[in-house]
Parts: sequence; C-alpha cells; structure tokens
Amino acid sequence: MHPTPALPPHRDLVDELRHLRQRGLPRLRHCPRQALRRVAAAAGLCTGADDELEGVEMLLGAAVRRLAGGGPLRDTAECDPLARAAAHSFGLFAERRGVAAADRRKAAAAVYGVSTERFRKSQEREVVDGLASALLALAREVGRPAGPGTTAGIAPPAPAAGAMPPEPPSSPGLPRGVQERITVLASPIELAGDIDILVSSENVYLEMSKTFRPTVSGALRRAAAIRDSSGEIVDDVLTRELAVWLRINGRTGLPVRPGTVVGTSAGALARRGIRRVHHAAVATPVEGSDHYHVAPATVAEAVRASFTLARQESQTLGLSLSSICFPLLGSGRGGLPAGTAARWLLWAVREELRRDPGWSVYLAAPHPEHATLLTAANSAS
Repeated sequence: MHPTPALPPHRDLVDELRHLRQRGLPRLRHCPRQALRRVAAAAGLCTGADDELEGVEMLLGAAVRRLAGGGPLRDTAECDPLARAAAHSFGLFAERRGVAAADRRKAAAAVYGVSTERFRKSQEREVVDGLASALLALAREVGRPAGPGTTAGIAPPAPAAGAMPPEPPSSPGLPRGVQERITVLASPIELAGDIDILVSSENVYLEMSKTFRPTVSGALRRAAAIRDSSGEIVDDVLTRELAVWLRINGRTGLPVRPGTVVGTSAGALARRGIRRVHHAAVATPVEGSDHYHVAPATVAEAVRASFTLARQESQTLGLSLSSICFPLLGSGRGGLPAGTAARWLLWAVREELRRDPGWSVYLAAPHPEHATLLTAANSAS
C-alpha cells in the first residue's frame, strides 16, 4: 500500500475554508486551495489539475456527511446542526451552490437560531474548525487498510439526471465451453441452494435492508438469520458480521468506495449448501432523497472484487469455492435500467471467466422480464 501523502496543518485548512466560504464554490478556482488540494489528493479524489476542483468539492461534501454521522445530509432538525450549518455556509445543499455569501451565512445562523452577527463571531468559527478536522480525518481514514478484497474510500456523487448510462466495453468471445458455465436462475437469490457464494447488493455504508423490505439485501438478511423454536430472530448474522468488519476497519458510519465487497458467513443459509455471502457496496444515497445511484461501472467493479475476494477466502478460510450467484446489481432502487444492469453484469462475469474459467456462475432473476434480459445478454456474442 502506498503511504498516505503528508497532510497540511489544520490552521492552513481553516484559512482556506474561510476564503472559500466568502467567495463560494462557483469561485473555487479563484480561491487559495493548496491545503485543500493536498487533502483531496490524499483522499484519492484528485490526481492533478484536471480533476482538482471536482475533487475538492467532493471532499467537502464527504466531510459534511461525516459531521452528520455518515448518513445522508438533510436540512432537518434530526440532522446534526454543525453539519447543517457547514452545508449552508459552503452551499452544499441541493440548488444552494451559487447562493450569495450573506444569504448562506443567514441560513447557517438560522440553524442555531441566532443572528448572523452572533453566528459570525461564534458558531461559524466552530463550523469551519470542525469541517477542517473532518477533512483531515477523512484523508487519514482512506489511508488505512480496508481488509482483504476491499478498498476504503469516499463515494462519488451521482451524475446529472437524464444522462444516458454508458455501455460496457467490447470484448472477444469466450473460449469454447465457458459460456455454458453461466446459468440464469428464474428464482429469487435467497432460494438458491448448493451454491458456494451468494452476492447481496448493499449501499456504500454497508447497511442492509430491513428484513421486511422486498430487496435482495432484506431477503438474504432474513434468510440467513438464526431463529428460535418460535421463529423469532436470535442472531441477525449478516448485519452482526458486517458491523464487526466496519468497526475493525474504521468505517462505522462512513461510506466505503463503490464496488467494495465484504464477505460474511452464510448463517442459516448454510443449511441449503451456501457457504459465504458477499456484500457488494454498489448503491450511493442521493442526498436529500430516499433514492440511490448506481454507476454501471460499479457493477463491473463489484463483480471483479467478489471473484478476487472468493479466491482469497479459498486460501485464508480453507474453503473450496467454485460457484457464485449474482443478483441483477443496481436494477432495483439503484435506478439502473434492467437492460443496462444485465449487460454490465454479463460483461464483467465474462471477463472473470476468461481469466479463470473454472467457476460456475449463476444469475438470479426472479422477474420473468429480467430472466429474459439476462438470457438474451448471455446468448449475445
């Protein structure tokens, strides 16, 4: 692992944030930003002048979400006031980016119920100091190891609404006999049996759906839970093991990089021959809403990461793993069109089978139209 670049002093960040608060994000190019650039680079959000401004803005958004406890940022009383005031101060709420400095300060002061002058002399200093500390903390946490088969990081924002999803790259055909190792299952993934690994679709905070939700995550959580004789859950296995991973890797309440995959045991699913569950962090919450965003390339990254993790688990856990089952990642609340999700999933699976043809791959498609899409995509040359 490369060492984390040296980070700037807290006071340098505070000075630059004060300039930025006054001028606003639309004028970031004209603000002093040497310290901000160094932190964004350390967090893996920019590599040079071409993506510097975007990286700094992404870093600010991630730091404010960190102040809010790691969840979606909302302008409501339930959200941490320091985070809300910081978001107003720097124009980070939706449609507030270009608001004048005086109006941004007025909105931030309203969070605390004080006058703008009192806010300027007191709470605003706390907001800027706290945001600078959150920026440095994020950069340090990204530099930590994130465990086998995973990469810690900061979730990127969703692209503009209405943008057409890209298509996967072209690739040569599969070697003879390999395509037959891909099977479309016309059933929910939680009903699969005698498959070594089931893959669950999660958000970038690795928080599973509630057990009553009609999602892949909720269904697998429900199916893996250990119950007593009366049917009550006594061990929520998957969420318990994910919580341990998050705590060990310092990511509790913080996002991981989209495409990260974390493995857990199978819980009660072991009775049906399931040995591992892989949790693919593909869905990024859209701020100010209950929706999620999934980039098509993230689907491919999750597939690659799951195969990589499976090979590592075969060695570290002493398991002979040779079969894996994927749902149609990103096509539910993630918002990806089912056809786009199917093409990216099949492309990534084929790429892995081209490198390592010994795997048997299953694609769970409980909806008939999804089964048709996957079957057609698998048959396409």
